[in-house]
Amino acid sequence: MKNSMWGKRVLAVIATATLALPLIAGCTASEAKDTEQRVLRVATMWGGQDDSYFRQQFTDAFELTHPNVTIEIVAAVNQSNYGYGQSGQQPGLSDALENMKKIMTEENPVDVVVADAQIIKSLIQDNMLKQLDPLMDEDKFNKSDIVPSVLEGIKDLGDQNLYALSPTFSSSALYYNKKMFQAAGVEPPTDNMTWDDIFNLATRMTSGEGDNHVFGFSFTTYQNGSPYYSMQQYYSSLQLKVFDDKAEKMMVNSPQWEKVWSTISKLVINKIIPKGDEQFDKGVEGQYSPLQGDLFLSGQASMVIGDYSYINQLIDANKNADKMKDFTKLDWDVVTPPVHPEAPEIGGNIYLSNLMAINSAAQNPDDAWELIKYMNSEDWAKIKARSSYEMVSRKSFIKPKDGLDYNIEAFYTLKPVLPPSKNLEELYQRMPNIWQVNDKGMEYFNQVLENKKTPKEALGEWAAKGNEMLEKLKKDPKATFQ
Repeated sequence: MKNSMWGKRVLAVIATATLALPLIAGCTASEAKDTEQRVLRVATMWGGQDDSYFRQQFTDAFELTHPNVTIEIVAAVNQSNYGYGQSGQQPGLSDALENMKKIMTEENPVDVVVADAQIIKSLIQDNMLKQLDPLMDEDKFNKSDIVPSVLEGIKDLGDQNLYALSPTFSSSALYYNKKMFQAAGVEPPTDNMTWDDIFNLATRMTSGEGDNHVFGFSFTTYQNGSPYYSMQQYYSSLQLKVFDDKAEKMMVNSPQWEKVWSTISKLVINKIIPKGDEQFDKGVEGQYSPLQGDLFLSGQASMVIGDYSYINQLIDANKNADKMKDFTKLDWDVVTPPVHPEAPEIGGNIYLSNLMAINSAAQNPDDAWELIKYMNSEDWAKIKARSSYEMVSRKSFIKPKDGLDYNIEAFYTLKPVLPPSKNLEELYQRMPNIWQVNDKGMEYFNQVLENKKTPKEALGEWAAKGNEMLEKLKKDPKATFQ
């Protein structure tokens, strides 16, 4: 009997030990994983010998909390190589994309890619990035707090799937001078206004002559911005093309383009928006003044489109108002950028420059996901929410600065305009001088501003000249034009 009981106990101990073996092995493997030193290779678009800024902004905190992981920064384009007698040879976006693909597919490929929306979109289309949705689901990653326009903008890059996350974003809004509107007895702008609404307000707010002239609206805060280039903000959401996807035919000779040129040229000619060559005498001669060249701070424009970081300049100017001659503190606020009725939800100038993705060929995909997860966490957002130049993507940490009360949501309510198509990127890679076709349009637009041609005539001539240039570029992709 004793032998029988003893035997049963032995069997029970053996069985328990056997069941525990996988757990022990698992713990050992997990502990080994946590203590072994590993290298995580992170690719950036641009860089040099000193990557300290990128590390301070993004990876230092991760390395501090993950002492077993060493971050190695790999730049797709090392800009320090282009400062020694290689003027004019700086790489373009297509070169940067090719370099990125190279370091993603070499013998020792990078694990994480940090790039802007245009590059990420191309890499997704080439099946070079790992889809993040399954990883997010498995780890119950909280997406609900991410700014919807940022999340939707990223989804638009990957056919409604997530292949990247962005811990920060930059954006623009429409700034307006509240006192100017009150003095003119005009209702100020509101969120979700159309371009026509804003231009009508701008017409009513335009006044004065010479140094006392006030523009109703400006595409930029700075007085020297060319309307030809800045009006791209007006038509970008309409997805208008200068030439077709094969660069064989100009597309500017159309009613839509004519409406764009007619609208903007009339506003310039009537001095409702600046032409870009105006000179205003602001500040004290021989002394620097933040008012110089700034249309909004100097009271030269009642509404301007400015980026998020512009708030710093407004706060700083108001704090130092008593030190500047003829400057009165600005009473300002912001609303969403104008939209077109055809695309009422699109118009946000949201720029995603730090999208983080996992290389499909990553050697260390687990740590790659840990980095991305950490960089997009609530803890990281809480630390970085005080940034002066970008906003964190978690909306619960986006607050007005310096205790002010302004419409902070104006910066992230609208969806961003989609980046150019892959076809266009390939065209610029195949024809590096095709940008000259775009630039040629400025010559014809200026003729409209000088009342030498109607918008329809100017666009027709640009189309004809552009077709000639495209034909020449097809034969000689590096052709140049006068």
